Amino acid sequence: METISRVHAKALTAWGGEHPEAVVLSGDLTASCEADGFRDAYPDRFLSMGLAEQNMLGFAAGLAREGLRPHLHTFAVFMYRRALDQFEMSIAYPNLPVRVFGFLPGVTTPGGASHQAINDIAVLRSLPNMTILEAGDATDVESMLPLANSIDGPVYCRMLRGALPRIFPAEDKLVLGRARSLSEGDDIALFSTGICTEEAMRVVHVLKERGLSVRHLHVTTLKPFDDPQVLEACRTARHGVITMENHTRVGGLGACVAETIAENGLGVRQIRVALDDTYLQGASPKFLMKRYNIDAGALVRAVETLIGRDLAISEADISQARIDTYIDDKQQEAL
Repeated sequence: METISRVHAKALTAWGGEHPEAVVLSGDLTASCEADGFRDAYPDRFLSMGLAEQNMLGFAAGLAREGLRPHLHTFAVFMYRRALDQFEMSIAYPNLPVRVFGFLPGVTTPGGASHQAINDIAVLRSLPNMTILEAGDATDVESMLPLANSIDGPVYCRMLRGALPRIFPAEDKLVLGRARSLSEGDDIALFSTGICTEEAMRVVHVLKERGLSVRHLHVTTLKPFDDPQVLEACRTARHGVITMENHTRVGGLGACVAETIAENGLGVRQIRVALDDTYLQGASPKFLMKRYNIDAGALVRAVETLIGRDLAISEADISQARIDTYIDDKQQEAL
């Protein structure tokens, strides 16, 4: 699997060269959110707003009203938690074209509860006019900018940084409201998003070897959530549905799918592989995914629960996880 470094940094700089109306704002985390390339290339269209996220969102609203296209960069927790009132009243309520890039979702930081955005989708899904996108690989990140800027209104992008795998072909760009189909089957419907898709892919081939066919969809649009593939997959799944996400089980992908099942009157069981209703400790993503049951092993246990039998799948049977030791030379800390 190809691994690419600083994907968003390259995409953002290239986008800026083609779109003079694009303005980038940073919450004092410019290199950490890969906005430094844009800063260096277009200093007259870059603003470092400091540790003042509420002011940054309000300022961005003013820029959008003047016809510019602000792109906000900081850690996700500081956008939706610290500045929620400004997010809602200054941007979502007037339906302004502000693109918010929230980094370090869920377990992707060792920073502990103060830095881990574990319920951002749940909070921002509740805001009218919001569109929510989540990246799962380098191709998703590369195509996030053009998709976000094609939407009339505010967009929240749940972003990844650093060295990323290319799971999907470079030409397989994001499409609003359209999941990627990764495998076909009618025994189990499996929906995954973000970094959990790579974990799910480590298991699906083993399940097929055990005689289970899996329809696996990689979901990148969390709001609006109206992809007809989701309903079709739920309706045809013989054993039931599993959702897998790097987010609390309250209000994220699992909740989106459960709402779809309920609203359409489907009598199908669903198991949610998600973070429990708890704050996380600080540790590596690999440790946290296993500790909080959102890794490949957790998916195996969910399948066994769904079908009611032991599949005798060991860790040795599961494909190896991508090992990444890359640390960017401009990124001096793990946060």
